[in-house]
Amino acid sequence: MLEQYSASEQEVLNTIASLMERETNRRIIIAIDGRCGAGKTTLAAYLHEQTGATVFHLDDFFLRPEQRTAERLSKPGENVDHERFLEEVLKPLNEGATEFPYQRFDCKSQSLQEPVTIHPGRLCIVEGSYSCHPALRDYYDYRIFMTVGAEDQMARIIRRNGPMAAKMFETRWIPLEEQYFKMCTTEGQWDCSIDTSSK
Repeated sequence: MLEQYSASEQEVLNTIASLMERETNRRIIIAIDGRCGAGKTTLAAYLHEQTGATVFHLDDFFLRPEQRTAERLSKPGENVDHERFLEEVLKPLNEGATEFPYQRFDCKSQSLQEPVTIHPGRLCIVEGSYSCHPALRDYYDYRIFMTVGAEDQMARIIRRNGPMAAKMFETRWIPLEEQYFKMCTTEGQWDCSIDTSSK
């Protein structure tokens, strides 16, 4: 069961500021997980604008075509290359690396791009569905869950991706996400939950 309570953007900023003041000698890593269309990327962009945080997107770690086996996709939470994200990004961040390369997945070519070298700051944000996968969640200092009602979710996806792509979300990606939230998340895992449904 997810711990549900409202948290404003300012409250999140205040929490981050407190973490930064308390933990002065190490990097702080924030995760923003949640349902597609809930506003994860928007919140990450806002926090970057306000704090200068380095932002990493789980969308850059989609499975490569050869990884999308029926066996893998039948398991909750396996619709992302969490193994590569852990090795290329999370471990270097936690080890205090000030510079490291990683590869982004390009959806158009369905392949990995050339490595890019990143110089992460002391505050880093990881945003995207599956960012709090069991193999990853213990690496974070603060975990945010974003949710949205089904009607608002589909309206936003249609607006963002178009009706044809929205059908794929409805029949494929959303069910995989819901399976992940049901099977791979635990009570007390989230430090806060933000509901962006229309009031």
